Amino acid sequence: MKDILSSTPAMLLLVIGSYFIGTLLYRRLRSAWLHPVAVSMVLVITTLLLLGIDYPTFKQGTDFLDFLLGPSVVALGYLLYEQMAHLRGREIIIFVATIVGGVVGIGGVFLLGYLFHLDEALVASLQPKSATMPIALPLSHQWGGIESVTAIVVFFTGLIGSLIGPWILDKCHITNPIARGLALGSASHGIGTSRAIELGALEGAVSGLAIGLTGVAISLLIPLFDWLLNL
Repeated sequence: MKDILSSTPAMLLLVIGSYFIGTLLYRRLRSAWLHPVAVSMVLVITTLLLLGIDYPTFKQGTDFLDFLLGPSVVALGYLLYEQMAHLRGREIIIFVATIVGGVVGIGGVFLLGYLFHLDEALVASLQPKSATMPIALPLSHQWGGIESVTAIVVFFTGLIGSLIGPWILDKCHITNPIARGLALGSASHGIGTSRAIELGALEGAVSGLAIGLTGVAISLLIPLFDWLLNL
C-alpha cells in the first residue's frame, strides 16, 4: 500500500490537489496569509509526515514538476510581450534597479556571514536566495552550498515577499506599477510574480522580466563579491 501512496502519480496528485485546495481557500477568503503556495506546503508536509514518506521519495515523484519550473518562467515572456509599449525608454532604469537589487541581496548575505561568523557553506547556500529556483540551485552547488538549504531559503524568500511585499510598497507610497513589479520580481522571484500578476498586468510582466534579469545579475555578482572579499 505504501508503494502505491509513494508512487509518482500519487505524489503529483498530492501536490496538484493541495495547490487546488489552497487556491479555493484563497479565492474564498482573500487573505494574503492563505496564499495557495503556503497552504499547499502545509498540506503536503502534513500528508508526507502522516504517511511516513521521506523527502527523497517525494522529490523523485515530483521531478516532472521541477522540470516545469524552467518553462513556466519562460512562459512569463508572453506577458512581457503584451506590455512592451510601457517599457520602452525605461531600459536603463530597469537594468540599474536589477543590479542594485542583486548587490543588496548578496551584500546582505555576506554582511550577515561576516557579523555572525557563518560557515562558508551556509553563506554559499544563502547567496542565491533572490534567484528563481532553477538558477539558485546550480549556483549553490557550484559555490559549495547546500542545495536543500538553498531550496528552503528560496521558497521562503518568495513566500514572505509575496505576503508582505505589497504591504511594504504601499506603506512606502510606491505606486508606480513598474517599480512595484521590479521589487516583487527581483526580491521574491516566481511566488512574488504570481502576486504581482494579481496586482496588474504591467506589474506581472515587469516582475517576470525581473526574475530573469535578477538571475543573470546574481550569477555575475556572486563571483565578483567572492573575488573582492579575497583580495
